[in-house]
Amino acid sequence: MLSAIIALAVLAIIFGLALGYAAVRFKVVGDPLVEKIDSLLPQTQCGQCTFPGCRPYAEAIARGEADINQCPPGGETTIVALADLLGRDPKPLNPENGEEKPKRVAVIDEQVCIGCTLCIQACPVDAILGAAKQMHTVIAQECTGCDLCLPPCPVDCIEMVEIKPTLATWKWDFPQSLPEDLASLAHRVEQTPASTPSPTNAATGAADTTASTVATNAAANAATNKAKNVVTNAATKTPETTKAASGGER
Repeated sequence: MLSAIIALAVLAIIFGLALGYAAVRFKVVGDPLVEKIDSLLPQTQCGQCTFPGCRPYAEAIARGEADINQCPPGGETTIVALADLLGRDPKPLNPENGEEKPKRVAVIDEQVCIGCTLCIQACPVDAILGAAKQMHTVIAQECTGCDLCLPPCPVDCIEMVEIKPTLATWKWDFPQSLPEDLASLAHRVEQTPASTPSPTNAATGAADTTASTVATNAAANAATNKAKNVVTNAATKTPETTKAASGGER
């Protein structure tokens, strides 16, 4: 019995060392550019970019076989991020791949669902929970809004619902253009030449500043002297007041 345990332990150590060496020796190093591109994509796996997922699309971009404007879920934000990463000029979204839409999730009408499991098979991120001839439901936190579950459903019990913004996800919508009053004000500011003070005005301003400073200093000195006189008088009168008080008590 003991010999068998020792033999198994030795075999486990040998196989463990062999697997560890193989993992280091035959490690496949991925393209760092592909990793960076893939991290900027929304990971919806919707296929609207004509590729089966975000990773194949990232690989195609890295190889120069796909453009950066083929991802409707990512929209303008993703296009600008990819352009900055690759050193390219941003482009508008390719209309052939679709249009940018707000973030949405799938919602299944559980009263109408027949449990066919076709939507489960179509979901690329396994966000639908259910079984054959049983009610299905969507895990909202996992749903990417890819719309791939809509076509297979034979009873049309799936609806895409826009996610309402919360305090954590709400963002300020910047205006596309300035209001007319601000635009006119900016135009006037641009058209107004910068004024250069003349030597006469500069000299007058300097003289006014000097006179104001002298007056301020004189007022401060007068106030200081007055305060000193008050303190001196108070100190002089204090002994006399004390003697008078003592005499009264006697």
